[in-house]
Amino acid sequence: MASRELFCQLFQDHLDLRAQRETRVAVIDADGCARSRVETGHTRELSTVFGKVEVARIAYRAPARPNLHPADAVLNLPAQLHSHGLRRLAAVEATRGSYDDAVAGITQATGQRLGKRQVEALAARAAVDIDDFYTTRSPAPGAGTDDEVLVLSCDGKGIVMRADALRPATAKAAATTTPKLATRLSKGEKRNRKRMAEVGAVYDAVPAVRTPADILPATKDQREPAPGPVTKNKWLHASVVAGAASVVAQIFAEAQRRDPTHARTWIALVDGNNHQINRITAEAQARDVPITIIIDFIHVLEYVWKAAWTFHTEADPAAEAWVRRHAATILTGKATQVAGAIRRQATKAGLTPAQRAGADTCANYLTNKAPHLDYPTALQRGWPIATGVIEGACRHLVKDRMDITGARWGLTGAEAILKLRALRSNGDLNTYWAYHLTQERHRVHQSRYANNIVPHAA
Repeated sequence: MASRELFCQLFQDHLDLRAQRETRVAVIDADGCARSRVETGHTRELSTVFGKVEVARIAYRAPARPNLHPADAVLNLPAQLHSHGLRRLAAVEATRGSYDDAVAGITQATGQRLGKRQVEALAARAAVDIDDFYTTRSPAPGAGTDDEVLVLSCDGKGIVMRADALRPATAKAAATTTPKLATRLSKGEKRNRKRMAEVGAVYDAVPAVRTPADILPATKDQREPAPGPVTKNKWLHASVVAGAASVVAQIFAEAQRRDPTHARTWIALVDGNNHQINRITAEAQARDVPITIIIDFIHVLEYVWKAAWTFHTEADPAAEAWVRRHAATILTGKATQVAGAIRRQATKAGLTPAQRAGADTCANYLTNKAPHLDYPTALQRGWPIATGVIEGACRHLVKDRMDITGARWGLTGAEAILKLRALRSNGDLNTYWAYHLTQERHRVHQSRYANNIVPHAA
């Protein structure tokens, strides 16, 4: 407490000294009007990480026009009460946990008492330049080398939203659905209150050659499997406003930044979602870059397990051996053969369409996705075949923060927190903040003057 008071007084003294030394300058506003009427002693409050201070400066006036204060531009003061330092702290704390926790963290660190809605608004303001920041970054290649694989991946994760923030189709379903029970959902019913956030990832992978036996050892006593590809330089992007097409375009832009000449091997890891596959294919064609799409082997296993329950009772040990046998065959590149074998087994068993539904679903999946199940090539070339990175990103960016018990999100707040969490995960906060302050200076100050009264580096 005493140190904050001291720093606050030192900052106030600094501002007072600047006010005493401020000299009159020629000011022409954005409309070309010369501001010749000058008044001293105009003050404004500023809430900082040390406490509230008062900023005195010269006002340049004109009839029926708002005053201009060049000293505010030199200091790059925000138009609102809270300083940029307090805004940054609010943005960081708001991404850590709930807004209640953010309020407590800010109070403990600064002594400033902000409301939850104030913290939410400050975080949203702090995130306004993130998209432009990533769009305008230098196209210099990333740290990956030509022998490292460039991996792109995307997935979706639902966020519980307020009714006014749902997409139209979801909002309509929520409004027209009548639950069977008053106190709980029945089997198959959904609350229709989530909006999908799209998450994308780009990372470099050091190839690690493996065999199907390394993925599925024949016995428990088999040697330790060979280590998989090592991932590094992970970059994340997320949005609950934009759809899959926009997120896919963003991850392709990041991949292009890392490998502008397309000298490296590009692969895309997905969970089999057709829309994602179509968007990746379209984006690759538009950029004229060859890319191999691989479906996550774990998702394929889930379909095989679904088929296993067609032929085995629950907890039957034989089901595990059945799944292992077919999964091993899929890893050798024979997915369509497995699909045929499953269909034949269901036919020989004389199962009805309802009884064989799980088997047919798996067989159809393996047949339709066969072009993206070339695991022999992936293993031989040392590529990853699982989507653990993007699934971890969905947990970290979305679930860990957005799925806090009782949270109901608005669109603006959810988008800001997602982008800020991705920014911090990418390690870009410091670089972004310098860019954001430059943009704020232009928006709030430089755009109000026709002549350059703001030093390039104040």
